[in-house]
Amino acid sequence: MKFQPDTPAADRNAIVAHEEGVIHVFHDGALHPHTQSVIVPWQGQVQSWGVALHADLTENDFTRLAQWQPELVIFGSGSRLRFAPPPLIRGLIRQRIGLETMDTAAACRTCNVLVAEGRRVVAALLLGD
Repeated sequence: MKFQPDTPAADRNAIVAHEEGVIHVFHDGALHPHTQSVIVPWQGQVQSWGVALHADLTENDFTRLAQWQPELVIFGSGSRLRFAPPPLIRGLIRQRIGLETMDTAAACRTCNVLVAEGRRVVAALLLGD
């Protein structure tokens, strides 16, 4: 499903489309397909997220997201809604960073809306299970 125009604002990252096994992100002035789990901050470097499955998540995976100093993390939990166990999100809670969980398709759409509003948001998107 395509989410927005092919050429979003150059200073912000945008998730342009999500389909099974691929997230298309506009960053660094071009459209890039990502076929593995990915971290999409509102601006700056988009990074591969070395987590393939929900069951593989660790506290470090969530603590790593704080490096962008977002006000909110959008966690895309894969094809269905699954929450991260509370001990894994302690680092975000300690730093007073909000966390919203939804399936990955919904997380992609929500991230774009928040970025368009000028919010400091990081999307952590699982592509597996």
